[in-house]
Amino acid sequence: MRIAGSTALVTGANRGLGRHFAQALLDRGAAKVYATARRPEAVDLTGVTTLALDVTDPDSITSAAARAQDVDLLVNNAGMAAFTDLVTGDLADIRAEVETNFFGPLQVIRAFAPVLASRGGGAVLNVLSALSWAAYPGSGGYAAAKAAAWSMTNTVRLELAAQRTLVTGLVMASTDTDMTAGLDVPKNDPADVVRAALDGIEAGEIEVVADADSARIKAALAEHPSALYPSAYTGQADRAGR
Repeated sequence: MRIAGSTALVTGANRGLGRHFAQALLDRGAAKVYATARRPEAVDLTGVTTLALDVTDPDSITSAAARAQDVDLLVNNAGMAAFTDLVTGDLADIRAEVETNFFGPLQVIRAFAPVLASRGGGAVLNVLSALSWAAYPGSGGYAAAKAAAWSMTNTVRLELAAQRTLVTGLVMASTDTDMTAGLDVPKNDPADVVRAALDGIEAGEIEVVADADSARIKAALAEHPSALYPSAYTGQADRAGR
């Protein structure tokens, strides 16, 4: 789809990657950008239309969809990470990760699918993660929720094909945003990730793999699981001991 002249809506646009998306859409000539957040007064961008939207609140989503009937591009960016293990972590935190990262974008898509259809199809961009395909200790709840969101993206793509809606998944490794501020790891520049994602939307791509680490993890999925989890694999040692 063509971004210039379109109307876009970005969830979680008050900070991090969402703020970058909103600004980049303006820079590419979008006619209107709805910058949404639970607290829209926290959005500090010039030139956007602020709108209240809490992806964990169905009434908030319904209200936003009723007000934004001109959306051509939906960017499902809002998310959260509690850095929770699945076996020992707080179940309330794990449920919050699933509600925000899976049910949240799904409910937003369900609300805006008729709007996109009325506009000729448009596009949905779901912000995913390399943790959709792999996990590390402490990422259990987030990784499980993003894996579900990746699967949801693939299924929604099929379900919305008849109304000519492009559904694109954006997969990225650690990116320099508020969410990863406490992680001492190499990080993508968010501007590079956003540029790749919007280039992909304009090119009609159904998946954008934004960095080399994500590409490596995707390739490893075709290998034995020990390629991703060598420290958890005991198969060779077990066979040697028999």
